[in-house]
Amino acid sequence: MIMLRAFVHCLVALGICSNAWSQETQRVYLSGVDKDHTVNWDFYCSTGRNSGVWGKIPVPSCWEMQGFGSYHYGWEEDYKKNEVGQYRFKFSADPSWKNKSVKIVFEGSMTDTEVRVNGKLAGPVHRGSFYRFKYDITSMLKAENLLEVKVSKISADTSVNRAERMSDFWVFGGIFRPVYLEILPREHIDWTAVDARADGSFLMHVYPSASRKATHVQAQIYTIDKKPLGPPLSVEMTAPRTTLRTHVPSPATWNPEHPNLHLVEVRLMEQDRVLHKTTVRFGFRTIEFREGSGFFVNGQRIVFKGVNRHSYWPTSGRTTSKQISILDATLIKEMNMNSVRMSHYPPDEHFLDVCDSLGLFVLDELGGWQKKYDTPVGRELLREMLIRDVNHPSIVVWDNGNEGGNNHDLVPLYGQYDPQQRKVIHPWNIFNGTDTQHYKGYDCCAGSLNHGNLVFFPTEILHGLYDGGNGAGLNDHWKQMMSNPLSAGCFLWAFADEGVLRTDRDSTVDVKGDRAPDGIVGPFREKEGSFFTIKEIWSPVRIEHEILPADFDGKLTVHNDYFFTNLRHVLFSWKLVKFPSPWSAQTETVVGQGSMPGPDIAPASRGLLHLDSSRFRDADALLLTATDWTGKEIFTWSWPLKSPARFNLFPDFESAGPAPSATEDDSTLTVTAGKLTISFSRGTGFISGVRKNQVAISLRNGPALVWGASGLRNLKHFRRDNNYVVECAPTGDMKYLTYTISPSGVVRIDYGYSHYRWDALNAADFLGVTFQYPEEKVNGVRMLAYGPYRVWRNRKKGGAFRVWNKPYNNTVTGESWDYPEFKGYYKNMFWVVVDNDESPFAVLTATPNLYLRLYSPEKPKGARNDFTAPSFPAGNISFLHGINAIGTKFDAASEHGPEGGKNKYGWEVIRGTLYLDFGTGN
Repeated sequence: MIMLRAFVHCLVALGICSNAWSQETQRVYLSGVDKDHTVNWDFYCSTGRNSGVWGKIPVPSCWEMQGFGSYHYGWEEDYKKNEVGQYRFKFSADPSWKNKSVKIVFEGSMTDTEVRVNGKLAGPVHRGSFYRFKYDITSMLKAENLLEVKVSKISADTSVNRAERMSDFWVFGGIFRPVYLEILPREHIDWTAVDARADGSFLMHVYPSASRKATHVQAQIYTIDKKPLGPPLSVEMTAPRTTLRTHVPSPATWNPEHPNLHLVEVRLMEQDRVLHKTTVRFGFRTIEFREGSGFFVNGQRIVFKGVNRHSYWPTSGRTTSKQISILDATLIKEMNMNSVRMSHYPPDEHFLDVCDSLGLFVLDELGGWQKKYDTPVGRELLREMLIRDVNHPSIVVWDNGNEGGNNHDLVPLYGQYDPQQRKVIHPWNIFNGTDTQHYKGYDCCAGSLNHGNLVFFPTEILHGLYDGGNGAGLNDHWKQMMSNPLSAGCFLWAFADEGVLRTDRDSTVDVKGDRAPDGIVGPFREKEGSFFTIKEIWSPVRIEHEILPADFDGKLTVHNDYFFTNLRHVLFSWKLVKFPSPWSAQTETVVGQGSMPGPDIAPASRGLLHLDSSRFRDADALLLTATDWTGKEIFTWSWPLKSPARFNLFPDFESAGPAPSATEDDSTLTVTAGKLTISFSRGTGFISGVRKNQVAISLRNGPALVWGASGLRNLKHFRRDNNYVVECAPTGDMKYLTYTISPSGVVRIDYGYSHYRWDALNAADFLGVTFQYPEEKVNGVRMLAYGPYRVWRNRKKGGAFRVWNKPYNNTVTGESWDYPEFKGYYKNMFWVVVDNDESPFAVLTATPNLYLRLYSPEKPKGARNDFTAPSFPAGNISFLHGINAIGTKFDAASEHGPEGGKNKYGWEVIRGTLYLDFGTGN
């Protein structure tokens, strides 16, 4: 039994006087406050695991995650087998509650909840999962009390089941958010609704309980640090609500870039006596929707750079914590997003608090996944959502259900509770001046934007299954959206893989096949490659230069994509670095650095950033970091300052020493250079074997073309100076292939090929050359390239040009979460060292913009198509001029813009140069 009297006395000992308790709301928790701070209640589950006997369960929690009942994913639930959980908890009433109103509050319970206190029904059974509901239990209390709660997983209201449980997400059972008592004066304020505008206009509706004593309502506005703003307000009490109005000159306004918050203390008065007081946090900001133009915040047109977020954690289901809310909001901000959509229900209130304070636009959503609540229950749940959430400045749009789960009869009710009259939309539908259709392809915009008149912002786009979607295709979509004034941005699906740690399956993470691994981050918020792609594309500081020109003089064209911030408030820091050679154990060396405030560039403008270029010739790369006024990194860009040919110089290639020699038989040509023996197939002209000090190195069958066909007319070999040359005369698409072996054992490979066809579209998924090396022998690589995450043709942004150490892993994105993945493509490779069980070897290039391919990712076991599991070239270590793209859950990559297409070249021969270095000189 919890000793609430001791709890109250403890607070009094801390200096909270009894008079303060008489004026303010006292909150006494019967449960814990989050997933990490719980209180055990007695519990009985009707069916499934650990059913049929009374035991203990932590509250709040989802009972499946505690070993009870059975797991269900959305529509897979068997509606003939309802699980019912029965809870019991004893608590003491404190004598100080006499002459007070006592309400029991449930923040969220799935799905139907019947509450009894001392055997008496507290009120009607609550139907609906994600909403705060409460009962007045004042008359039911005794000194010692028994709370009994019956939670039915399946609702008695068919529309609630359709809207909440026949869904495309995990559904649970139980009291999953906190339960507490509110101890209030008998006459008190029930709730308030604020409308505080950017110009300082302030309106507040105050809704008191039934009152016979109250004469007027007072209010005082404060800054967030409790400094008064303006004189106190006082208005005569009116029923059923009292409205206060004032004006604050030049307030600090709220927006995602500068989320300035304020407080208002409201007092219900009887003459000079305070009956009840409460404090509300709010922000001065104006949100407008203009037909045919878009959304405006504080007079500035904005676009949403957003993501959809479920409220969940893999070990606790829908039971979360404020720490998780802070983590998620921080990660969303780190991706340079400015908005988040609640999917598909109202979140924990602490997430909205965090969005208010950190600065994120929020689309708050009434439940309804493709099916709507019926009007009677929908009206009650809508009221509960708005009464709880109406004062959050982060909320700029109300979503009235999702993807057809829209009850049109509820639309007029939003304005009755919301004095700000925020826009009501129907996600996925054309409604109320908006077009929010989901999962439109790249060609959507020919109709929706170019020839439409509705404000266009898909509330779900680029369905991010496994490693596809989200970042892949975003660059093309975003460029098109930003070129049209009807676009108001978009919301990616989705923030996190919704994986559940199954207590009935040895604590393995279950993402339900291809249903739930849709995230930019993993279940425990592991960052995928798309995280960094989005971070660069949506950076509010945009650098125009993808590649620096050869005569780069330190001037960079910079775009300010902020809505409210001048770039003079951004700090730019730069480094000039030199990189080691492949065999060196050294790390990069900084040869120059500096920092400066940003140039005076207004929002939606561009200008020049001037860097000191006097030491550029000493460096291999430039790194530039933009940091905002809070200290958050916006993005770090990196550019090579040398070509691969200038960087990868081989002073020992013409080294002194015995010239290589050759032997041959009918099938093989073998060249020996010091410690190295390298064999070539006389049938193909490719490398067929390598030995170093008589130790086999299993690199072979290359450089073969990954696209097209080639043969061999003849093979010539001869000495040239102190080197040995193997010259192939190929046929087909390979135009030339020459090996030059130095006395030191370094092998230079010069090759050229064409992919032009008179009778074809001249398009290829990938272009380049490939080798084979056994995957089971590889331990990892060290490389100078953009990394550490792999790229796709339609997801090249987000990486950094550095030296990366990448241990081998066999990660399947969205089914295992050892990130970054090892297998895949890497952009702009200069060199790579392959660590293996035989003998390490290096491959260097003199060819710019070459992609390194490391093996082939496995197809996810849950994949039902190949959109997010595209094919890879033959061989397994490849050096490519062109790579393929990755699609989304629903579409091939080609449906999402030019970058999702194939690789095309003209008539010219595509040329490359590689160096194989087997470490014979080390």
